[in-house]
Amino acid sequence: MNAVGIDVSSRKSTVAVLRPLGEVVCLPFDVTHDIAGLASLVEKLKALDGETRVVMEHTGRYYEAVAKALHEAGLFVCAVNPLLIKEYGANSLRRVKTDKADAVKIARYALDNWADLRDFTPMDAIRYDLKTLNRQFQLASKQRTASANNLIALLEQSFPGIRKCFDSPVRSDGTQKWVDFAHSFWHVDCVRKQPFPAFCERYRKWCKRHAYLFKQSNAEEVYALAKRAVVLTPKSKVVKVLVQEAANQLSSISRSVEVYRAEMDRLAAMLPEYPVVMAMYGVGKSYGPQLMAEIGDVRRFERKQALVAFAGIDPMPNQSGDKNVRSNKSSKRGSPYLRKTLFNVIRTYLQCAPQDEPVFQFLNRKRAEGKPFYVYMLAAANKFLRRYYAKLRDYFASLDTLQSVDPIPTTLKASL
Repeated sequence: MNAVGIDVSSRKSTVAVLRPLGEVVCLPFDVTHDIAGLASLVEKLKALDGETRVVMEHTGRYYEAVAKALHEAGLFVCAVNPLLIKEYGANSLRRVKTDKADAVKIARYALDNWADLRDFTPMDAIRYDLKTLNRQFQLASKQRTASANNLIALLEQSFPGIRKCFDSPVRSDGTQKWVDFAHSFWHVDCVRKQPFPAFCERYRKWCKRHAYLFKQSNAEEVYALAKRAVVLTPKSKVVKVLVQEAANQLSSISRSVEVYRAEMDRLAAMLPEYPVVMAMYGVGKSYGPQLMAEIGDVRRFERKQALVAFAGIDPMPNQSGDKNVRSNKSSKRGSPYLRKTLFNVIRTYLQCAPQDEPVFQFLNRKRAEGKPFYVYMLAAANKFLRRYYAKLRDYFASLDTLQSVDPIPTTLKASL
């Protein structure tokens, strides 16, 4: 039994090899993350006598290249939650934090949990790209929200209340009517310093030029708002630069969000479970790919409770002696991106209220019992995720053959 512990960092990794009873096979040594370094590591590990298992922490994205290279070389690789390593073996009063000490600690964890280690299975190319796209989509969505709030704050000084005059949704190219309007009419004086007929004609031509629907009532509402508005800043070149650049920034980020959304839907449509997921209530072209990106292949979960725990919405038991708390908080030890997507899906149930949907019936029953908002929302998310697991498990079981997806190639495999 050779337990290999690898403490992974960005440019290099520290490797330690132990055997039972504390026998040190190799003193901790460093390996660079390049073809030569990983190839030499594979050669050393394959030269060891007996069964060899490699363990590393499932943290960040640095470990993926190392784990994939070792897996393709035919070695047993296991990526574990870093929280398990952190809470393991805390039986010393000293606090030592070095790469060598961490590598030895991971190797000791591998020895003590030898029978429970799971072999690392790299995601196929489509799922890997889909997950990466979703992370970029989430980041761009946060930036879009921040940019929108920034533009609204600037408009409150030059054209207060103009945002509420427009309710057009975001178009596929990322443009939005209120943002384009703010770019052209960045101050109230751009509207109220001219007679209404002149502004109405200018607004009509602007709508035609940007392919927006022109409404006479909308022009009247905007003009009336401009007439009675009290602004904090006078019309100046500085205000124009601030508002227009903020609008340009928001439009650019919004375009990226829509590009990510469309590409995620295209990739998700190539997965076998796409029609089943998209047929579920509350899942559309945005939330469906996000679910598939964060959950991955549902067959890697042995049971539905494992998927619920992966999402971090499983209640934590709290029992000691006569104390037995029945209403417990969720663990939140899983994927925050998955929890956010689930919350948005359940919010769709709450807004549309489909009376014939089991998830909404369960949500409504918990709400009628007087449960707090977040309690019945998480309970409904738990119910939805269990149904998700059951539907996809039955669907995969009904398929005779699945189209295989080529794994992500690595240059190391070719060199070996």
